[in-house]
Amino acid sequence: MFIQTESTPNPNSLKFILDDYELCETPIEFNKSQKDKDSVLADELFKIKGIVNILFNKNCISINKNEFTWDQLKASILQVISNHINSGLPAIETEDRDPSELDHINFDEVDLNVVNMINSILSSKIRPAIMQDGGDVKFIKYESGTVYLSLKGSCAGCPSATVTLKNGIENMLKHHIPEVKNVEQVI
Repeated sequence: MFIQTESTPNPNSLKFILDDYELCETPIEFNKSQKDKDSVLADELFKIKGIVNILFNKNCISINKNEFTWDQLKASILQVISNHINSGLPAIETEDRDPSELDHINFDEVDLNVVNMINSILSSKIRPAIMQDGGDVKFIKYESGTVYLSLKGSCAGCPSATVTLKNGIENMLKHHIPEVKNVEQVI
């Protein structure tokens, strides 16, 4: 198994790209304090001192660290990932599949068309670009012209997250959907 590492815009995050191995269908984020992770791989990675957040994506893992250097962490991370893949165990024990993408978004029913347009742009244009940098974005809520999003993976705590949110996501949504007035981050 070949595992390639790639830097991200967040200096505290590194992307581990797995050659010919699929972790999950949709991005799944784990943090160190989370209980019941349903992932032996995430549990093993969190045993490495310094890892604080993990995002599994289709064929990559974005790992956020604290004060340790990547030189101190990288070999241990690669060893854990390699051992897990060679074990044949799945990365996720139970992967929830949402019956509807809109089930977890808070919005007023009169805004259904706007929410569908926002969700479509997020899915087709914004999420793929953010995933390239080892992150993800989750649509949380739409209310009175404001879109509430949560940045995940490498985007969480990234110095350029505000620029991504305001100059990238907000401008694109406002350009395509006149009802959108601004975008706010939910932590």
